[in-house]
Amino acid sequence: MKDTILVVDDDENICELIRIYLEDEYDVETTHDGGTVIKMIERTDPALVILDIMLPVKNGFEVCKEIRSGKDIPIIMLTAKGEEIDKILGLELGADDYITKPFSPRELAARVKAVLRRVRGQEGTGQVIRVPGLVLDAESYLVKVNGEPVELTPKEFELLWVMASNPGKVFTREKLLDQIWGYDFFGDARAVDSQIKRLRKKIETGDDSLSYIHTVWGLGYKFEVQEC
Repeated sequence: MKDTILVVDDDENICELIRIYLEDEYDVETTHDGGTVIKMIERTDPALVILDIMLPVKNGFEVCKEIRSGKDIPIIMLTAKGEEIDKILGLELGADDYITKPFSPRELAARVKAVLRRVRGQEGTGQVIRVPGLVLDAESYLVKVNGEPVELTPKEFELLWVMASNPGKVFTREKLLDQIWGYDFFGDARAVDSQIKRLRKKIETGDDSLSYIHTVWGLGYKFEVQEC
């Protein structure tokens, strides 16, 4: 059974072009305004969403935020050429990748494969990381804090997994962007700071004396279990 890809763009020609390049490997569904996306997701259960920013009714940023409030579906955002702030904001809101217009359909198809591969890359490994107060299960993408399940987006899980797999290692923002997103990110690294901030809120509840993600000033971040 093929995975479903949901394409959201107000340009029907772009939707059709993407369909042509993806339909051999995926079932492709399309919609042309931001107001219909959530209903389409509920109806089609897509494995990934390709989401344009400039949409009628609701823009792509609003839709991305709405998806992330209840779903962990991978999102690739389509941005205007040279709009660096669009890329940064999209990543901060939880997008998994971005591609700028005009784009090569072959490159987009490759990005779709890469994102799905990264999201599913841990599946079937049977790997589990256990530290005091925190459990990460790579097969199920399950995280428990003090025995209670905590919902993370795929990108948040990957970020936590990479750091927790290398306790004590300092990761620069650029290294995390490259390793988690899988490509060079030219511009402001605030996207990592935003992801780290959300991750801390989810796994460091303040109800106990343990902290996990630590800022190394002037360098980046590291994972280490410490008493507060």
